[in-house]
Amino acid sequence: LTYPSAPLFLLYNTELMKGMCTSIFDYCESNRWGFDFAAHDLGTYPHANNQVYAQRFPGSNGEFGGNMPIEESANMVILAAAISISDGNTDWADRYWKTLTTWTEYLAENGTDPENQLCTDDFAGHFAHNANLSIKAILGIASYGYLAGVLGDQATCDKYMGQAKSMATEWEKMANDGDHYRLTFDKPGTWSQKYNLVWDRLLNFNVFDPQIAEKELAFYPSVQNTYGLPLDCRETYTKSDWIMWTATMAEDDEFPLFIKPMWDFMNETTDRIPLTDFYYTDKPVHKQFRCRSVVGGYFMKMLDKRLNN
Repeated sequence: LTYPSAPLFLLYNTELMKGMCTSIFDYCESNRWGFDFAAHDLGTYPHANNQVYAQRFPGSNGEFGGNMPIEESANMVILAAAISISDGNTDWADRYWKTLTTWTEYLAENGTDPENQLCTDDFAGHFAHNANLSIKAILGIASYGYLAGVLGDQATCDKYMGQAKSMATEWEKMANDGDHYRLTFDKPGTWSQKYNLVWDRLLNFNVFDPQIAEKELAFYPSVQNTYGLPLDCRETYTKSDWIMWTATMAEDDEFPLFIKPMWDFMNETTDRIPLTDFYYTDKPVHKQFRCRSVVGGYFMKMLDKRLNN
C-alpha cells in the first residue's frame, strides 16, 4: 500500500515515505529477488522474510503470478521522483540509481501496451492492454528522465523524457474512444478512471496532452452514480482514494463534483465500520476493505496545492 498512501507521507514526512520505499529497494537488490522489475511485497507482517503475495495467484500468469511488474516498478520510480521534488534534492534516489535504471528499462520495453498482468486494483483480476497501467509506466519513465536531469545528465533526461512523450502520443491514439478513453486499448465502448494521470500534473512533467485529462473529466459525470464515480465500466464499485486522485486533476470549482458523492456515502452508509475505501456507488454499502492506510491518498489535493502553489 506504499503507493496509494503516498500523498499523506509526501505531504507531511518524506522520511516515512523513504522508509517504506527503502525496504523494497533493499530487498530487490538482495539475493532473494533477481527479477528486472520491482517486488510487490517483502513478506507477511511482522516478518519481512520473502515475498508471499504471488502465492495468492499461483500459476495464473506464467512467471508473473501475483506479481505486478509494471505497477510496482513504476510506483517506485514515480515515488523516487516525488520524494526528490518534495525534498528539493535527489540524495535518497541516488543510492538506488542502478536499480531505478533497470526498472525504467523494463517500463520502456513493456509499458506501452501492457501484457496480461495484475495492477493495484487486483480484485478485478488480470487483464491485458490496461490503459491506466500504461499511463503509470509512461510517467515512471518520465520520472527517471526528471531525476537524470536534476543529476546533470541532460542527454539521459532528454532520452527518457522524449520516450515518455512519444509513448504518450501513441497512448492517446490507442486509447481514444471519442468522448473519453478506453479501459483497455482493444475494447471500444469501455472506460475507466485514469487516476495515474494525476502525477503528470502533480510533478509538472507535461508528458500527456492536457486535453486528455480535460476530456476524461468532462466524461466522468455521465457515468457517475449517487455515491461516486465507479472504478471502471465493469462494476458499480469504486475506490475512494482513486476518486480523490481523479478529482485532483479537476479545477478547484469542479473538485466538489467528484467529492460530494463520496461524502454522501460516508454520511449515509448503513455499515458501522471503520472508514472503507472500497464500496458500491449505487447503494450505501461497503464492498470489502476497511480502515486501510490507502486513505493517505485522500491528501492528494493538499499535496497538489503544496507542490503547485
